[in-house]
Amino acid sequence: MESQPTTDHHPDGHYDVIVVGAGFAGLYMLHRCRQAGLRTVVIEAGGGPGGTWYWNRYPGARCDVDSLDYCYGFDPDLLQEWEWSERFATQPEILRYIEHVVERFDLGRNIVFDTRVSALEFDEASSTWHVTTSHGSRPTSRFCVMATGSLSHSNTPDFPGFRAFAGSVHHTGRWPQDPVDFSGKRVGVIGTGSSGIQAIPEIAETAEHLYVFQRTPNFTIPARNAPLDPDFVDERKRNYADYKRAAMRTRAGYIPQIPPAGPSAAADDEERRTRELELRWQHGGNLLVWSYEDLLRNSESNDLVADFVRSKIAEIVDSPETAALLTPTDHHIATKRICVDTDYYATFNRPDVTLVDLRSDPIATFTQYGLVTEQQAYHLDMIVLATGYDAMTGALMNIPTIGRNGTTIQSAWADGPATYLGLGIHGLPNYFVVAGPGSPSVRANMVAAIEQHVDWITRCIAYLDEYGFKTIEATAEAQEKWVDHVAALADDTLFATTRSWYSGSNIEGKPNVFAPYLGGLDVYGDEIDAAAGAGYSGFSLER
Repeated sequence: MESQPTTDHHPDGHYDVIVVGAGFAGLYMLHRCRQAGLRTVVIEAGGGPGGTWYWNRYPGARCDVDSLDYCYGFDPDLLQEWEWSERFATQPEILRYIEHVVERFDLGRNIVFDTRVSALEFDEASSTWHVTTSHGSRPTSRFCVMATGSLSHSNTPDFPGFRAFAGSVHHTGRWPQDPVDFSGKRVGVIGTGSSGIQAIPEIAETAEHLYVFQRTPNFTIPARNAPLDPDFVDERKRNYADYKRAAMRTRAGYIPQIPPAGPSAAADDEERRTRELELRWQHGGNLLVWSYEDLLRNSESNDLVADFVRSKIAEIVDSPETAALLTPTDHHIATKRICVDTDYYATFNRPDVTLVDLRSDPIATFTQYGLVTEQQAYHLDMIVLATGYDAMTGALMNIPTIGRNGTTIQSAWADGPATYLGLGIHGLPNYFVVAGPGSPSVRANMVAAIEQHVDWITRCIAYLDEYGFKTIEATAEAQEKWVDHVAALADDTLFATTRSWYSGSNIEGKPNVFAPYLGGLDVYGDEIDAAAGAGYSGFSLER
């Protein structure tokens, strides 16, 4: 059945597929469903498409994957016609790209905006999902595809007295659509993860004074962002099809412009190692992550690369005391998602920027006029929360979801996320997750990971229809084995030594379970294709 236009905020009626979320994943899922003739609706909480790139409008927001990789690969004409302006695209440019895709493929007529999914319940008698929305509509569908994003549920810590603050407060993950004026204001930024590292240099340009409240310093590498070289773009466009095929056969879903320097940093002599690391530092971006093949397995090699970056921090930051506070010493480099910046460390040389170390001087309380640490009061006009996300699971766990035999995702994941292949969850039939826990997702080029998942889900639905199956559900045994496999891969790396949002340890009380699959996009693709080729082994199919 062909897709039909939706009406306002009320997607009533029955659908073949209901998709939750209109970011990169939801939009491509809609496109593939429409190609397959499936009646589909996308329900989106935001006022427009874009997902992460709709909400994250903070100053300095940009992608940390090269623009020519961070784009859809499913349509050759789309690849040829879109022109990226910079190596690392800004949020406004990425959002324009997404809006162009929506218009080009006429996706908007099947998307309901400004509407949240407030509950999901599976009816076993009819093998149907019943969906309740924030506007009271109750559509039903055979399949439910969760395209809610890995970094979409923002985290606001429960600071003492937080509501007493009389100034304006903005979270980087829920930034206002209208520009925020920092001029003449004393601004406090809490958090120095990726969004804080991107926003801090921009805010410092116009604020009267910027206070950066840091609990944990992070490694960040200069982006060296610049306009794209036309000759490089022309060469890529001539070979896009071959490049995309080759990129999908890599661990990360893209091919680094500088290949690895060798198998081990520890095995390289100091002169060559310094030369190779300097080459990647000057080139910019996240190439240091791919500098040596054993970077994430060998602590000696990792320490050598980390010490190289630490030496750069000491060179850039004028104050030795400030440089020391900005230097990470409690985790291995790249075991948290590496940050990419523009003039981040140099910003702390400004006289109107103050770094506050929350480890030695924690926040005691907020007041009407700002915040008070254990040692000092700070008068602020505005607070920016760069406090990150309840990643990987937050958006899914925030929707009350009841599956077979009363199974809820909240109870099933009480001890941490559990999926089979990152795609299905035992107890939730005909329920698919795109780029969620148990898949490469955030450890790869997200757009490539999304396309891999969506293509698999679309083929799965076609298989079920062709052979007369009404439901598909991950088996408990296959799910348990996959969870153990994902954990074993992580335990064999330095990731196991680090607290991060990869494992949920940034959220108080959240189970500490490493969520991403570390086997690589290429190996993972073989795994999910093998399951499909074996009649969807590891899944229970019912006629």
